[in-house]
Amino acid sequence: MLNPSMLNPKSEPQDFHLSCPMPIQQYPHVMLAHGGGGKLMHQLISQMFVPTFAIPTHCQHDAAALYLTNDKANTSPSRIAFTTDSYVVHPLFFPGGDIGSMAVHGTVNDLAMAGARPLYLSASFILEEGLPMSTLWQIVRSMQQAAQFANVQIVTGDTKVVDKGKGDGIFINTSGVGIIEHDLAIAPQSVQQGDAILLNGDIGRHGIAIMAVREGLEFETAIESDSAPLTDLVQLLLDGGIDIHMMRDLTRGGLASALNEISLAANVGIAIAENSIPVREDVQGACEILGFDPLYVANEGRFIAFIPQVQVDKALEIMRSHPFGRDACAIGQVTDNQANLVTMRTQIGSTRIVDMLSGEQLPRIC
Repeated sequence: MLNPSMLNPKSEPQDFHLSCPMPIQQYPHVMLAHGGGGKLMHQLISQMFVPTFAIPTHCQHDAAALYLTNDKANTSPSRIAFTTDSYVVHPLFFPGGDIGSMAVHGTVNDLAMAGARPLYLSASFILEEGLPMSTLWQIVRSMQQAAQFANVQIVTGDTKVVDKGKGDGIFINTSGVGIIEHDLAIAPQSVQQGDAILLNGDIGRHGIAIMAVREGLEFETAIESDSAPLTDLVQLLLDGGIDIHMMRDLTRGGLASALNEISLAANVGIAIAENSIPVREDVQGACEILGFDPLYVANEGRFIAFIPQVQVDKALEIMRSHPFGRDACAIGQVTDNQANLVTMRTQIGSTRIVDMLSGEQLPRIC
């Protein structure tokens, strides 16, 4: 056995103990819900990954904000944002997008949520033996077009092939780098009591679009994913002088999980109003049929922003000037609730607690 003191002969022997902080006895195996954006995923990240990798608080966001020092000039440090994500959606093609365009949009949006202007992406492919080359070409072309529209470059990547039956067609991993060109600290720690919460449009479309194709469901109207790059919309807010305290895109776990994560990280309460949250009638109907709550359904082109109340009117005017923010609205505010609860005033006037999902509502939606 290796004695830790042998690594440094001058040091005193120290106890070396490494144990898993997760309740493995309760969850001895990984479950789908561990990737669903709810309680189990939050537990996995906060109790295993974050403490083990010693991830700094300022990096626990959609993208890590990092400082770069310039040794050749006596200038103030520059900041970049760095993020990575993997995409395993099934089916590969759905109304409003596909796994390729979504991989670009998702990574670009994570950078935008840190207030960064995306510059470069990587693209790594895990391909299953037997995947039609025409399918791969369609996905690659879709990624290229999405990157061009989002004004980013795919500059590096990797390709692996796994045995037939081991990869479900194709999995994609993307990483992104962007530059932060402002002095705002966009993070949960910047959220303040009284902040208004803005939403850039209707919720729930992406998850329902995926579910409809996967299960062969037909509705009176076609429901398309809201998958879209949000960089330009966020940049309009920054250029307009909006003092953004926090942003989060509403992917896995939907609006409800995003609000709960921010409430816990910022140590604040959050109050929202049901009648202020836009949900399309066809999406609401589909959710009622399938037994889903739109608050927990994933989106790929929606985000929330926490800003001072005095800037709400100006921010909404800016957001509504952009196609991806046309239906922007204020949905609630930050409160002094000491229990870190997210509550919602319902349409009938009662108040309900909006908690994190305890299981998996819609698997494999991103």
